[in-house]
Amino acid sequence: MTEPADTPKQDYRDSVFLPKTEFPMKAGLPQKEPGILARWQAADFYTELRNRRRGRGKFILHDGPPYANGDMHIGHALNHILKDMVVRTQTLLGKDAPYVPGWDCHGLPIEWKVEEQYRKKKLNKDEVPAVEFRAECRAYAQNWVDTQREQLKRLGINGDWDNPYLTMDFQAEATIVAELLKFAESGQLYRGAKPVMWSPVEKTALAEAEVEYEDIVSTQIDVAFEIVESPIAELVGAHAVIWTTTPWTIPVNQAIAYGPDVEYIVFGLGDRRVLVAEKLFQDFLLRASYLKIDGVIQDQIPPPELSKTFRRYKGSELAGTMVQHPMHHLGGFFAKPRPMLAGDFVTTDSGTGLVHMSPDHGEDDFDLCKANGVDPVFAVEGDGKYRADWLWLGGEGSVINPKFNAPDGPICTALRESGGLFAASADYKHSYPHSWRSKAKVIYRCTPQWFVPMAKATVGATLREKAMTAISDTRFIPEKGRNRLSSMVEGRPDWVLSRQRAWGVPITLFVKKGTNQYLDDAAVNARIIAGVRAQGVDGWSEERAQEYLGPDYALADYERVTDILDVWFDSGCTHAFVLESGRWPDLQWPADLYLEGSDQHRGWFQSSLLQSCGTRGRAPYDAVLTHGFTMDQKGMKMSKSLGNTINPLDLMRDSGADILRLWALTVDFTEDHRIGKEILQGVSDQYRKLRNTFRYLLGALDGFSDAEKVVVADMPELERYMLHLLADMNVKLRQAVDDFDFNNYVRLLTDFANEDLSAFFFDIRKDSLYCDAATDPKRMAYRTVLDILFHALVRYAAPVLVFTSEEVWQTRFPDADSVHFSDWPEVEAGWIDTKLAENWGSIRGARMLANELIEPMRRNKEIGSSLEVEYSYPGDAGEIDLAELFIVSTVHLGREAGAVKTANHKCGRCWRHLPEVVDDGALCGRCADVVGG
Repeated sequence: MTEPADTPKQDYRDSVFLPKTEFPMKAGLPQKEPGILARWQAADFYTELRNRRRGRGKFILHDGPPYANGDMHIGHALNHILKDMVVRTQTLLGKDAPYVPGWDCHGLPIEWKVEEQYRKKKLNKDEVPAVEFRAECRAYAQNWVDTQREQLKRLGINGDWDNPYLTMDFQAEATIVAELLKFAESGQLYRGAKPVMWSPVEKTALAEAEVEYEDIVSTQIDVAFEIVESPIAELVGAHAVIWTTTPWTIPVNQAIAYGPDVEYIVFGLGDRRVLVAEKLFQDFLLRASYLKIDGVIQDQIPPPELSKTFRRYKGSELAGTMVQHPMHHLGGFFAKPRPMLAGDFVTTDSGTGLVHMSPDHGEDDFDLCKANGVDPVFAVEGDGKYRADWLWLGGEGSVINPKFNAPDGPICTALRESGGLFAASADYKHSYPHSWRSKAKVIYRCTPQWFVPMAKATVGATLREKAMTAISDTRFIPEKGRNRLSSMVEGRPDWVLSRQRAWGVPITLFVKKGTNQYLDDAAVNARIIAGVRAQGVDGWSEERAQEYLGPDYALADYERVTDILDVWFDSGCTHAFVLESGRWPDLQWPADLYLEGSDQHRGWFQSSLLQSCGTRGRAPYDAVLTHGFTMDQKGMKMSKSLGNTINPLDLMRDSGADILRLWALTVDFTEDHRIGKEILQGVSDQYRKLRNTFRYLLGALDGFSDAEKVVVADMPELERYMLHLLADMNVKLRQAVDDFDFNNYVRLLTDFANEDLSAFFFDIRKDSLYCDAATDPKRMAYRTVLDILFHALVRYAAPVLVFTSEEVWQTRFPDADSVHFSDWPEVEAGWIDTKLAENWGSIRGARMLANELIEPMRRNKEIGSSLEVEYSYPGDAGEIDLAELFIVSTVHLGREAGAVKTANHKCGRCWRHLPEVVDDGALCGRCADVVGG
């Protein structure tokens, strides 16, 4: 119906059945949502849901623990909304789907924050007793657990918030220790010296997942090592030239690597003979022709005169050649000749084709030198300075300081004075690893560490083989996650477990002095686990060491390890102390699903996989779902410095949590995705349309009761067609749940509400709803279908719009239980009618054509409403009232499609223009019967 062009002769408004509801069009979510949340909490909703679902089939999503060290950000919000959507949809399907949230409470991120507080107070962490420092870390973590918990609850996340898991709980710490000792007892643990990622700023080893890569500009240098011995006599006295972007490693050089199959040349350059790869000869000459400092040419060197005689050698011919360090005059370590060694990793992509080797500071360096009896010397300390007793630059550094490595810095200056520097320029752009926490550069540093071997066979297979098998047995959403995790596990080195920090679970081992052999005694291990269970990580102390060793061992014979565990081992054990402990009896092992960001292929997904495969022989999960990262509206990474961040707390305060949830479930979260004001405005528009759909349903169903229901077989075709569409969507929604395709889930729901209901079904049947008699079979059938739609749609929407769906449900059923206790809607498969759907598909096409022909008349103000149109339709209508379907005055069948303004008068009640209406404002027959009662 549209507003009449003129005032009716009699006012029939009171006789029209207009929708009636107290459900407001304006949402007011920021004001309403906290009240709904408070009611759920007061009713202990989570516990009641567990009680109602107990005994049903389970679905276990194990929560990946975020760090307890800051306010919730948009990534947290997306991640937890997705998890909540999984849990709620599985619950809707009738399963028992508990959700226990957790937090990662140990490790460098929290320790670093506490140290920041110390620095502000001008305190030195190393001067504070370890027990006191750990207590402050524990208090800091607990504060942020409490803060984040309230923020996540505000999102409408349903979980066991009163009983979350924390990696710093004593029971959890004891379980982590027990899991470590399982590795020790099965021989999957060893101590060795290998180069590992090391942060001089944080003074600890780092896991690959704690490292990020950034583009930097480094100093590149070419350094000459004089050949002092060689099976090829002509080479003696020549200079092998290496190229490096880490000048600080030259003071720790112990060898030079060559490519066995690389072609090398020796040529005269000024008064010296030089050895480089032939392919890189011109590049070397270009670098050697000038000296740059801070990108500015300081000294232009005339191209030296080249000898006309070039000698060529195959790399393999260099075997047995020895060189001397350019700083050999210092004596000691530097006086010893360095071997030239064959290295398969040497390429001619850049540099000189000769690679200087420092086994302390590179994986290839370490492996090649170890194979040739060259051991690391541990010259660089944990803070990035050279040892005080080191002959060259002792006590100086830090090695990551750009000025220390600069062309005019102490290293290059000394090399230049010794005649060993051919070229130096601070202009080499490349990607370099940084600590993701401190943002400072990291180095490879060889230190004694504890490792889990990837290639050692235990119980018939290596850890790598077990992990690769587990990956093949796991479902990945999206599928590309399988390849990503496989490639990481396939090529990863041994797992470095040890960290040289204070806040974490200790590596609870005793090592026999004079050996690297740890004590493996079940009784000792049991006492250690009990001690940690009673006191937490503080239980691993020197004071209790003899107590743990018991009467059979003397502490004087053993070293108590003081390193702590990699925090990724902590979180990798969460499946053990959460799913298996019995503290949360509704949970079970293994988990059905792990869900985190795509960066967790190298983090939690992988550490959990390796930990579980090492102790249980399989992954702790059956499926892994990954989401991308949230970018700003332009697709740029969010950064406080750029001012392009979206604070979810502000968004909830201004727009409500349901808007944030709807955004998270409409983006393609499997890829990187965007958020911004314009995007959120679109989401708000989408929400408004869904809300108006519910508002219409509530109003149209005012006073509806079971007595009004009509059986499906007695319904008109249109109602049966709508039930077909509902049943068809029901199948697709269930598939979307199975596929975790929530973007499609929401799109199906919103498209159905907007296109099939609001723009089609509601539009056509509003005349029947408003103007037919309350007992009219068509109107009753329509309201019956609306009731079915209401029960289905509010349940479908409940996992998405958790607050709005509850508001809708309580508006209609104020005394009923929460909608979130409901199961999946009962939609009968028999409602599917393919033939009927095909027919109505054609009819909808004809309706669209009619609208296209009528719209220009409305636009040109020939008509005020489509009810003023007589429409010609070329086909046959059968039993369908096309005038009602097209919302026009009359339809003439068997004519070419077209629209003209009618001369019929308008009914004063239903506003239809019909031949039977004798004058504008008079009643049509239908309305006269209704009014006359």
